[in-house]
Amino acid sequence: MEVSSQQQTASLVKTLHDNISSVLIGKPEVVQLAIVTLLAEGHILIEDAPGVGKTSLAKAIAKSLDCNYTRVQFTPDMLPSDILGSNVFLPNLGEFEFRKGPIFSNVLLADEINRTPPRTQSALLEAMNEGQVSVEGQTITLQPPFFVLATQNPFEFEGTYPLPENQLDRFMMCIDIGYPERSIEREVLIQHRSGEPVNTLQPVLTVKQLREMQQAVSNVRVDDSLTDYILEIVDITRNHPELTLGVSTRGAITFSHAAQGKAFTEGRDYVTPDDIKHLAVPVLAHRVITKSLVRENQRARASEIIRQILQQAAVPG
Repeated sequence: MEVSSQQQTASLVKTLHDNISSVLIGKPEVVQLAIVTLLAEGHILIEDAPGVGKTSLAKAIAKSLDCNYTRVQFTPDMLPSDILGSNVFLPNLGEFEFRKGPIFSNVLLADEINRTPPRTQSALLEAMNEGQVSVEGQTITLQPPFFVLATQNPFEFEGTYPLPENQLDRFMMCIDIGYPERSIEREVLIQHRSGEPVNTLQPVLTVKQLREMQQAVSNVRVDDSLTDYILEIVDITRNHPELTLGVSTRGAITFSHAAQGKAFTEGRDYVTPDDIKHLAVPVLAHRVITKSLVRENQRARASEIIRQILQQAAVPG
């Protein structure tokens, strides 16, 4: 990238980061990971306790983009057609007309995705992976950009349906937000006295600008030695004694794309080992399965194992 282009990109990324951070105060790392996912054309799963800002983050990203977005509250009685759409018979014309569902938007906020049955969850699979949907034998392409931000509460098990591995693998990153520090939480309380801040957020990025940045991310250089570094980390997960499932080939590809996205957000046209190490846990931890029988400890233990693997893998010089 030329210097002027790098400066313009850095300015756009900073403006986007600041806009989102005005709603999610005190969580710059979370905001950065979300932006990396967006620019690398991935999808993100935000998994945390209720009331820490999962939906606010998703709304803030959507409102920061001048594009179509839809929020869907997933429920146990939701059907795939409620997401994809369906053919409706028009008696006066004597024919069927396809009515598009909420998935036909640029940004889809899938709130509490683990509250809906697997059949409905799977309706998102093709869309997230292929950028298209199939309805009653008809394949319809989704208009890019298409970005899914899903939220779920990992601590509430009654009436929930854990996402299967093939669904989790479609998310580029799985992150948590965590409780804010007391000084930050005080600021949040003061900010909310006059209403919900996210409702007044204005777009700072057009669809054209976003698509140009996403195209530029794909041109970020990944040295062969770094490709081997990614593959070594992935290979260790497949042979680790505490893991029953390692990272898939799709996961390795996603890992590389995420590293390109991080480099781009920092104004570089090349990936460094630090980019890879920084993203290893949010990109890989949800793609592996540990031998732990305690469900709520899966993610925490998987994150520990990924960090241990980073200590084992030889970093390129």
